[in-house]
Amino acid sequence: MMTFLRPRQRGFTLIELIVVIIITAIVAGMVTVFIRAPIQSYLDVSARAELADAADLASRRITRDVRLALPNSVRVTNNSSGSFLELLLTKTGGRYLSEDDPNTIPGKVLAFDPLTPGNPNVFTIVGAAPSGVQTIVPGDFIVVNNLGAQPPVDAYNCSGQCNRAQVASISGTNVTLVKNRFVEQTPSMPSLSYRFQVVSTVVTYHCAPNANGTGTLTRYAGYVIEADQPVSTAALTGAPSAALMANQVAACDFSFDTLPNLQRGLVSVSLTLGAPGGNAGQITLLQQAQVNNSP
Repeated sequence: MMTFLRPRQRGFTLIELIVVIIITAIVAGMVTVFIRAPIQSYLDVSARAELADAADLASRRITRDVRLALPNSVRVTNNSSGSFLELLLTKTGGRYLSEDDPNTIPGKVLAFDPLTPGNPNVFTIVGAAPSGVQTIVPGDFIVVNNLGAQPPVDAYNCSGQCNRAQVASISGTNVTLVKNRFVEQTPSMPSLSYRFQVVSTVVTYHCAPNANGTGTLTRYAGYVIEADQPVSTAALTGAPSAALMANQVAACDFSFDTLPNLQRGLVSVSLTLGAPGGNAGQITLLQQAQVNNSP
């Protein structure tokens, strides 16, 4: 009778397992040392790019609104609560029918004299009425010849005389005002080119920086237009629209420089995002924009 011997089965010894674990740990440590730096560098670059994108997006939004601002409506204040930039945002403009136009042009003139015959609250737009996103709607404001900070041509201050009248309705090219404020002006200040502009809303950018990089930049809109600029968070709390434009704000500054002999101005926006000493560092972006509209 033949006997078959089965081969002996041999496993790993404890010492062999310990050696393998040690070698694996050494290899993993070496890999970590060589890979950690490139990965951390990639994360830092990505975080820095995000900061740059956030700063660029916020600055572009501010400069876009500045370019659409009503002439002489930009107001800037820097105080302990941060930096405040306020403006009246226009959506369109046009030419109104004037008493100086020939009688052959049909329609109703925009009255600047209370003795002008007809309904002083209705006037006719010369040419086609604005359409699309520029359509004039009830609640918009018609502004003529805004010179700013001096009645009767200050679109902010309507406590007495002003050059801002709210739209009640529009039919075709005929615009009906809630009240014609232009006939109250002393002296009357019509536009030399018979131009009007349409203000859709008032806008404030409030930058509340923090040196640790935890500040915010917020855009407020739709609140009541007042003679005095709102320069505190409490004054803007009730705004119908409040949109966070950027966080991680470490520093910011708004400035407004008027140009000699021109009714235009240059707005500078400086914005710094990021925590000092952080892996992503800090991004500082400076943008300038000029008010493109003219009275």
